[in-house]
Amino acid sequence: MPHVMSDSRLVGVGVGPGDPELVTVKGVNALRAAEIVVVPVMDGGERGRAEATVLHYVPQEKVVRVVFALNERTDRTRREAAWDAAGARVAGLLRQHGSVAFATIGDPNVYSTFTYLAQTVAESVPGVVIETVPGITAMQDLAARSGAVLTEGTEPLTLVPVTAGSAVLKDALAGPGTVVAYKFGRQAAEVAEALRETGRLGDAVWGSALGLAEESIRPAGELDGEPLPYLSTLIAPARREGGRGGKL
Repeated sequence: MPHVMSDSRLVGVGVGPGDPELVTVKGVNALRAAEIVVVPVMDGGERGRAEATVLHYVPQEKVVRVVFALNERTDRTRREAAWDAAGARVAGLLRQHGSVAFATIGDPNVYSTFTYLAQTVAESVPGVVIETVPGITAMQDLAARSGAVLTEGTEPLTLVPVTAGSAVLKDALAGPGTVVAYKFGRQAAEVAEALRETGRLGDAVWGSALGLAEESIRPAGELDGEPLPYLSTLIAPARREGGRGGKL
């Protein structure tokens, strides 16, 4: 018998950048407590990073793949149609099961597909409760694996999706503090150029597939302009003088 709508609960669970050990205890509990765990897949249908992580903690039969046009930026109509279809699918699962978790890489409140999904579902499932469980972000994982300190003292931290264009990145690099760039794989050449122009190439580090077998972490000075994986992360640490605690 379908649940009444007020019982419906949709939980966006951040499952980290790829290493299954970086899912929080709260995240694992939320995945296990849900009746169904939705994982986003691209229209090619290959297993995504979120699904691979989820399968460490819940059985395959509880996992439902829902197609998202995750990399569709050029055709807005197609992208919105994909979101609507995904939202309708998840709304249907909520009516059937009542509690659904949606697994997203990183954190559900940082550049996540969950944001759009939650908006769509909220409009079509009256009374649905929507919650999120925070996840470890790629910038935190890259900082830990590379030794690049994200912030000290009073330094600001700027996070830029390079899909917004390299000019936005260049503006950030010209400012103070640490700059983190996400999703810059296809614009690797422009990113390297922006780092060079702003004198920030020396300490910068990039990484992809963090925590996975194909992990790659290298100094940004080794960027040769070749395209990198789409989900690449860059940290350009603040310019730091004055020794320990210089920014306090």
